[in-house]
Amino acid sequence: MALRETNVAATGLAIPSSGAEQLKLQELEERLRQIARVMIAYSGGVDSAFLAATAHRVLGDQMLAVLADSASLARSEFGAACDFAAQRGIPLRIINTHELSNPDYFRNDADRCFHCKDELFRNMLSLGRELGFEKIAYGMNADDTRDYRPGQRAATLHGVLAPLADAGLTKAEIRSLAQQAGFAPWEKPAAPCLSSRVAYGLAVTREVLAQIETAQASLRSLGFREFRVRHHGEIARIEIARGEMGRALTLEMFDALTAAVRAAGYQYVALDTAGFHSGSLNQLLPVEVLRRADPGN
Repeated sequence: MALRETNVAATGLAIPSSGAEQLKLQELEERLRQIARVMIAYSGGVDSAFLAATAHRVLGDQMLAVLADSASLARSEFGAACDFAAQRGIPLRIINTHELSNPDYFRNDADRCFHCKDELFRNMLSLGRELGFEKIAYGMNADDTRDYRPGQRAATLHGVLAPLADAGLTKAEIRSLAQQAGFAPWEKPAAPCLSSRVAYGLAVTREVLAQIETAQASLRSLGFREFRVRHHGEIARIEIARGEMGRALTLEMFDALTAAVRAAGYQYVALDTAGFHSGSLNQLLPVEVLRRADPGN
């Protein structure tokens, strides 16, 4: 795959390709050929976008990307996912999921993500029977086993394949290969569902998710790129990437952040001085819960 010159010139962030990652790409392609016909759980993030685009290049119309639409998916993410699929000619099916109507999801305990992925994969299996797809794959990469991800248990339960992880591809390698292929999402910050911003134990509702989405859109309009708005009831805890933290540490920006987040409905605004950290809410979970989430246990 050739590196697109305009992409490099525009970003100045070209990532050199290594022989190791090229071998892993060949391994991924071979695994996809062996699968032969597959549906991809697609969100538009760099992992699922790279997997879907690679599967389409290898398998053509013998693959189908499936995008689950619900209140937990930000509208900006939904639009970007649809746009990427359209630009690359990737076959796309949008399905509606209703995880918020599940009491086990609504109550938002440590297994929330399991219930979400369980519904997604059940819906995809049903769709697969209708369309003649026996195999489902999703975008888990080789780094994902290092965090608390109960959705992996749902994937194991339903026999969902993880070809990126099986090929040994890490997040950094996927970004590098995606950049070389000229895929727009290659440098896109990770954007898990809106429900992942809600502190465990607080109910996940449409109103809460809309509040988070509004607050995050406001921060994006202020020029921040990698951040989270964590929902703690009346308190919004803002995490901003360390590289961008300097912009936040002025009285003027404090005022702008406060006004933006309060306009979304929060009473109090807190800036986390530790900065952005993916999965920070999981750090409060007991060790026995983290062990239970490990598909190998």
